[in-house]
Amino acid sequence: MAKKHVAVLMGGWVNERPVSLTSGRECADALEEAGYRVSRIDVDRNVSEVLQNLKPDVAFNALHGPFGEDGCVQGMLEWLQIPYTHSGVLSSALAMDKQATKEAYER
Repeated sequence: MAKKHVAVLMGGWVNERPVSLTSGRECADALEEAGYRVSRIDVDRNVSEVLQNLKPDVAFNALHGPFGEDGCVQGMLEWLQIPYTHSGVLSSALAMDKQATKEAYER
C-alpha cells in the first residue's frame, strides 16, 4: 500500500518565517524517512493554487503565527477539502485571541 502524499506547509510571510522553515524542513525530513511522499511548500499568497495543483492527501501545518495558527490556513484547507494537522478554524482563531480564550474558558 502506497504511503500518503503529505504537503508540508512552512515559511509564510510573517516574522516567524525562519522558525517555520526550520521546523517544516525537520518534519518533512522525518516524513520522508518514514516513507511518505512529501511536497515541501514554502507558503506564499498563492498557496491555495499550489495545493489545488498538487492534490495532496493531507497537509502538515508547520506554519507559525498569523495565517498559520489563527484559523486562516485551516479555513482554506477545509474549503479545499484537504485534511490537515493542527487545530480547527475556531479553536485556532480563539487561541490567538488570549482574552477571548480566557472568556471561553471561564464559561
